[in-house]
Amino acid sequence: MEDMRILTNKTIQKIGQEVLLQGWVGARRDHGKIMFLDLRDRSGIVQLVAPPAFAKASVGKEDVIEVVGLVKERPASMINPKIPTGTVEVEVKELRILSKARELPFPIDTDGLEINEEVRLKYRYLDIRRPRMTRNLRLRSGVTTFIRNYLTKQDFIEVETPILTKTTPEGARDFIVPSRLQKGKFYALPQSPQQYKQLLMVAGLERYFQIARCFRDEDPRHDRAYGEFTQLDLEMSFVTQNDILMLAEDLFTKLVTELFPEKHISQSPWPRIPHAEAKAKYGTDKPDLRKDKKDPNELAFSWTVDFPLFTEQSQEDFYHGSGKAKFAPSHHMFTSPHPDDVALLETEPLKVRGLQHDLVLNGYEVGGGSIRIHERQVQEKVFDLIGFTNAQKAQFAHMLTAFTYGVPPHGGIAPGIDRFLMAVLGEPSVREVMAYPASSSGQISVMDAPSEATSEQLQELGIILKKHV
Repeated sequence: MEDMRILTNKTIQKIGQEVLLQGWVGARRDHGKIMFLDLRDRSGIVQLVAPPAFAKASVGKEDVIEVVGLVKERPASMINPKIPTGTVEVEVKELRILSKARELPFPIDTDGLEINEEVRLKYRYLDIRRPRMTRNLRLRSGVTTFIRNYLTKQDFIEVETPILTKTTPEGARDFIVPSRLQKGKFYALPQSPQQYKQLLMVAGLERYFQIARCFRDEDPRHDRAYGEFTQLDLEMSFVTQNDILMLAEDLFTKLVTELFPEKHISQSPWPRIPHAEAKAKYGTDKPDLRKDKKDPNELAFSWTVDFPLFTEQSQEDFYHGSGKAKFAPSHHMFTSPHPDDVALLETEPLKVRGLQHDLVLNGYEVGGGSIRIHERQVQEKVFDLIGFTNAQKAQFAHMLTAFTYGVPPHGGIAPGIDRFLMAVLGEPSVREVMAYPASSSGQISVMDAPSEATSEQLQELGIILKKHV
């Protein structure tokens, strides 16, 4: 017998040998006095054959068991071509139940989409056992590993930026965290590492990336999770917009080729469509350019470029009640105006194009980026145009000060890992590619969060709650 446990997928290499296996019982079938079990572990499943001596064993579905058994070739008529281990079976010599399982609240041998999502999220640790969810999380891990390896070879430096940061008016609502050491003041969870990564360009790193967790208090929808999400955050110095687009195109083309070989990219190089043309021709700035929308393996990437730098709207709408302004940034306030349009900032701001680029896949915006403003006077002009007060400008004093110490031209992009996987895999929601997403009501999977703080915690933070009437 093997001295150590082996995985089920290795049994095909152990014919004629005794092995130690551990895992979950996927199914039990009794035929007379012989019991057949499907044993599942992280590598797959293998069939166990338990002779009459084990017929009365109280082994149930999803019990965790340990077996010692002899690996045998299956008779030709009994081969199961649907599983990699279908040419072998394991004759049980010893069996031990490590942990019993009660009846599950839902089946896990389906794709799960027919089950109420709130129930699935409550028991997410069971939901993840289903093959589709396990596959999605394995592919997610493969995607981030591929990205890290690719960018490291391109001389990028991975840098972790703070999760506890400063609240600034960047568009979406912040999650705020009270400070115990400085009562009455609050941290904010980052909507993105935007300011930090630009400061890393000032620092001279030139090429930065991070698989970043981002937090926005926005209402959920099928392509946007509530609360938190993950993006590839990337920034480069001394580059043009074309440099960024070419690097991202090469990265994702190679990623798809290696990790999703069944998929095919319908057009390469990827189309670059001006914003005005996209709106006029397709009625959207994220067009679905697939040639056959019924083909689940077709991937149609494209770029939307030449966005207007500003939109005409109230600052009250954009900054949640901080006053009125005629203009708001189309992307964000750090996007550089097109060099040919800088003069229009003084006369016709709505005609200024921004050096913004959105990455589109099968009708979803899966990433956005831009060339950034690197001149203090231009940044201050944009602040003025979007109606920032002196107090609001002061919130960005760290950026404006840094911009006096020699700033390289720079830009980047931030593709969303969750939305990219949703689009590639054809899943109906980003929650299908996340381990523990929040529900549509904001309830965090498995945990009872958010929850109330104790009176002692509130007192320590200097917080008094007002009762809702």
